[in-house]
Amino acid sequence: MQSNDARLLLHAVVPTLAAGALAVAVSGVLAGASGAIGAVVGTALVVLVMGAGLTVLQQTAKKLPQLFQMMGLLLYTVQILFVAVFLIAFKNTTLFDTKAFAFTLLAATLVWIAAQTRGHMKAKILYVDPGSAETKTAETAGSPT
Repeated sequence: MQSNDARLLLHAVVPTLAAGALAVAVSGVLAGASGAIGAVVGTALVVLVMGAGLTVLQQTAKKLPQLFQMMGLLLYTVQILFVAVFLIAFKNTTLFDTKAFAFTLLAATLVWIAAQTRGHMKAKILYVDPGSAETKTAETAGSPT
């Protein structure tokens, strides 16, 4: 993983975990221990699904850049399906409070997306390799006659 990739992942994970900690505290006060557990599960699900998705996209961009856009669309579809299967599997659970889980899942996802967007906008990622641009300029300039 390149330093830009690790930095982008870190810039998304830290605010999401902070929002998750806040959600655990609020859910614990409002819904008790089961609410706190639901908030922990919701935060963990977002960090795992979104983190794995970002890692897969970064690897795809590095190895197969021509498939990047298609892989992004496929990945988001798989993420939505994975969360839907998780929701269906734990629909009537008594392990945690489902409302606290749902609100935490929504809030953590929105925080992740906002943090990832902000991190990407702040990143200084070069679109052109400066070394290759200089050699092409020298070749195309021609000799003065």
